[in-house]
Amino acid sequence: MPVKQAHAALAALLFHRQGEAVRLGAAERARGRLVINLLRPNALFLSTAAAIDHPVLVPLYQWFVQNLRLAEADSRLARQVLTAEMINDDAQRDAVLQLLRAADLGITGVRTQPPDPAVQEKVRRVVRILMETEDEPDHDPVPGTTDFSELTGVNLVHRGAVADVELDNMDESLGTLVWFGLVGPVIESLVTGTVLLADELDASLHPDLVAQLVRLYQNPHTNPNHAQLVFNSHDTSLLGGAVGERLLGRDQIWFTEKLNDGRTRLYQLIDFEPRKQEAVGRRYLDGWYGAKPIISSTEFEAAVNAVLPSGT
Repeated sequence: MPVKQAHAALAALLFHRQGEAVRLGAAERARGRLVINLLRPNALFLSTAAAIDHPVLVPLYQWFVQNLRLAEADSRLARQVLTAEMINDDAQRDAVLQLLRAADLGITGVRTQPPDPAVQEKVRRVVRILMETEDEPDHDPVPGTTDFSELTGVNLVHRGAVADVELDNMDESLGTLVWFGLVGPVIESLVTGTVLLADELDASLHPDLVAQLVRLYQNPHTNPNHAQLVFNSHDTSLLGGAVGERLLGRDQIWFTEKLNDGRTRLYQLIDFEPRKQEAVGRRYLDGWYGAKPIISSTEFEAAVNAVLPSGT
């Protein structure tokens, strides 16, 4: 796709890449040809250009680095560390604790303890990697240290029948740890006005909790700096019904559909010109918009029957 640089009312082509073919703009063509010579088929042109300090493309690369945060399974530990760092920051501690409690996970507080100095340096490196100020190594950035409490210096305290109970991380539910890893990046995003990209936002979280998280971004009072949340989900309740509050605008909903040749097609809900009060969630489940797997119960039964003893 073409990448252009805007200046006042003018726009200039920087590069256009289609597959392995790259067409360069007028700026710094000699340096651009060097990027092409170094470019691998599975590498981004922009990141390759930044690696050799391309004078025009480095600022564009830095914009993406500084304004995009990715929340997915591989970054969960680093995000948990970021949340823990914010707990130790007097300016952000209350906001983190309030979001932890508001999720109704039974969390009443946290207990912090200074980590071992060697672990502390590993923690700082994890945060630098998350903040994109240091390249991520090919191996585990904290070798031999995967324990949540050891890395973060935090134990969560839960409400108990008689008294509050401090739980070891091994006793925490996956949903609790997922939420802990989201709280820090969400607060950072809302404060700085950056973009949070979340893969499977609803994984291990209750739909009501996901809905409240989306509302933080939709509400101008909690999102005064115009931060953005871009996420994928299989939770159809987020699409909304015909009546009541609609969480997402019709122009904010996109579908992905797997095609027969293996490609994935991305298209907008508004392509179908839905009515203002259309029950989008129900219509999606009824197949009006596509992007829905074609599943046969007969095929599922046949697969299991193939391994069951005959006559069962």
